[in-house]
Formats: sequence, structure tokens, C-alpha cells
Amino acid sequence: MTDTDYTRLFSKRAQGMKASEIRELLKITQNKEIISFAGGLPSPEAFPIEDVKNICNKVLDEDGANALQYCATEGVTKLREAIAQRMNNQGMDVTYKNILITTGAQQGLDLIGKTFLNTGDIVIVGAPTYLGGTNAFNSYMAKMESIPLDNEGMSPDLLEEKLNKLNLHGSNPKLLYIIPSFQNPSGVTLTQSRRKKILDIAHEYDVLIIEDNPYSKLRYDGKENSTIYSMDKENSTIYLGTFSKVLSPGLRIAWTIAPQQLMNKLIITKQASDLCTSTFGQYLAYEYLAQGLIDIHIEKIKDLYRKKRDTMLAALDKYFPQGATWTKPEGGMFIWVTLPEYIDTGQMIERAIENKVAYVIGAAFHADRSGKNCMRLNYTYSSIDKIDEGIRKLAMTIENEIEMHKKKDESPYKLDEDGLITGV
Repeated sequence: MTDTDYTRLFSKRAQGMKASEIRELLKITQNKEIISFAGGLPSPEAFPIEDVKNICNKVLDEDGANALQYCATEGVTKLREAIAQRMNNQGMDVTYKNILITTGAQQGLDLIGKTFLNTGDIVIVGAPTYLGGTNAFNSYMAKMESIPLDNEGMSPDLLEEKLNKLNLHGSNPKLLYIIPSFQNPSGVTLTQSRRKKILDIAHEYDVLIIEDNPYSKLRYDGKENSTIYSMDKENSTIYLGTFSKVLSPGLRIAWTIAPQQLMNKLIITKQASDLCTSTFGQYLAYEYLAQGLIDIHIEKIKDLYRKKRDTMLAALDKYFPQGATWTKPEGGMFIWVTLPEYIDTGQMIERAIENKVAYVIGAAFHADRSGKNCMRLNYTYSSIDKIDEGIRKLAMTIENEIEMHKKKDESPYKLDEDGLITGV
């Protein structure tokens, strides 16, 4: 029996979609023998299982009929009110009406893409940037324009230069996608001064900012920065937050904050996607906030993740060869490693997995598939012992790549201008 070719039935949008390289890699790393720095996974040690168990019983005992029912598309009102209060405590000025509960922040990105992007519309992103963001925008056939990041995040000067050049060619970007705090994948944080400058530039060029901020509460050193949304007096920012990194990713409870006119359209868009996010999950998240458990839990996981970050940084110093550099994040979940330019981490990944260690290749986080000599390492998931062992194995893999390159350079045979092998 031959397989039917359904390609002709797929929409242009579906034909352009590609599987997430991270999701595909996670299938391989389910092998217990592999030490995985690949997924952006919270530590299982960080899950408040007993608290969640008690809250589930309370919700079912006291409000089970409502918690197991459909809810409004925009979400359970008391949860939205509680989130609004927390956001206002961080300098925002919003009400529950500005908040849409989504099935993970990834759905927020998808709703934004569906609501705002036409084929060929331009989105400004960082280089590198979150793969889930570019996948969401690519699925609506947008065009990505990248701004290189440094240790202080996106450069306002490079952003302005890019926008000016695009405008001169008659191209007006619609969205600017930024992960300001402990960016995925680089781990770098956009400085306070740069946040203000970027906001001013976005206003000048009439670009809507998408502020994706899942890691801001996971700060281990330094001082917290203001959100871009809280500084924006012209209502040109959409903010994404989530419980995935500070409570549980399995709940899939996140939120999008937007000015009312934009929010109204996002709600309509979500109605066509899933009607509403899990009502029971929303009730659970509300109780976790209402009982004052969230901030206590965040402090616990910060202590845990700080130790893991420090362990990975120490292991990188101890084991990695000369020529490798890496970021030193003040928080979040990731470290970004840059290797000598002749190393292709996409080609090296197979040999790393053979050595029982995994990472995510750098090219996955670049819209133009550059960054081939880079990799993202997650330090929150593995145990401290496994982090040290995994970095040692990864260093051995890299050293082997360096040795192979040296042997190649030392070969007595070279290619002439016609591509033919000649002896030296």
C-alpha cells in the first residue's frame, strides 16, 4: 500500500512551517543516559507538588462546578484581577480588562502573529532570538529582520540604523520582538537606558513592541529593571507573562497585556483558536496567588537556580578550551556559548550526543541561520552533579573538533584555484 501525497492540500502557510529544532531534539534527549542542556525546562525539583495537590482539592471542594466548566475567552476574572494587581505593583497601570489569559505565552505569540501580520510584513528580532517567536511569526509568512545583540541586549543605534534603511526602501516594520530580561537564548539583559531609547525609537518609527518577559522574576544578581510596558505612555507595547517558569509549565497558564483596542481584537482571535484556556488551571493559578505562595516559591527556586548557574559557569571556566566564550547571565535559564568560527555546532551535535550530552545549535536562534559556531545551554533542568559532568563531556567534544580542524590545516594537500587537490 503506497502512502498518499497530501502536499497539494496543504496551505501555503502550512507548507512553510518547520518543526521546532528544540522540540525535535528533546525527543532524542529523552534517553536517560544523555545529559541534556537542550530544553528550556524548569527543574522538576522546583515543582510545588504538595501545594498544588492541596489547592486542587480546595478548588474542587469549594468551586468544582465552575472550575470544570467553560469560562470566558479572556479568562477567569479573579485571576486577571490578581495578575493586574501584581503587574501594577511592578509599575504598570492596567486593569483586568487589559489582560487575556492564554494557553502558554506561546499562544500569545501565535495570536499576535495571527492578529497583526500579513504575508511579507516585517518583524524586527534580535540575533539571536527565541525560536518559538520566529516560528510563530513565520507561520503567518512574515519576514524577519535581525539586530545583533551584545552583552547589554539590542543596540538602539543598530535598531535605528535598520529602521531608517528599511524606511528608505519603503518598508515599514510592524512589530519589534524583544525578550528584555535574561533573554532566550543569550541570557543577556537589556539595560534600563537601552529600554528607554528603544521605546523612543519605536514611537518615532511607529512600530509595535512585543515585550516577551517570562524570566524577569528569576533574577539572581543585580537590580530589577522596569518593564518596557510600564514606561510606554503611547500604548504601543504588548506584554507577555507566564507561570511556566515560576510555577509549572504543565499548567499552560500565561497572560497577554495590551491596550484595550488591541485587546479587543486579540480576544476575538483567541475565540477562533481554543474558545478559552483551561478553567481548572486558571482556578489553580489564582489560588496559588491568593494564598501568597507564589513569592515564597520564587525565592526557593531562585536559590536553586543560582547554584546551578554558578556550577555551570565554574565548569565552563574549568573545562572549556581557549577560544570559547560565553555569557554570564544575572538570571534566567540560559548561557550562550560562542566557539571558534570554524566549528559548526549543527554538525557537532551528533558527536556530542554520542558522548551523551546535548545542547541547542546556535543557527536555530537566528532568522538568517547564522550563528553556526554558537550553542545554547540550559542550566536549570539538570542536577548540579550532572551539570559538571555534562560540561566536561561537552568540552571533550569541542576539543576533538578543534583537533580535527588542526589536522585538516596541517594536511600536505591543498585545493588549487580550480578546486583540484595538489601536493605541497
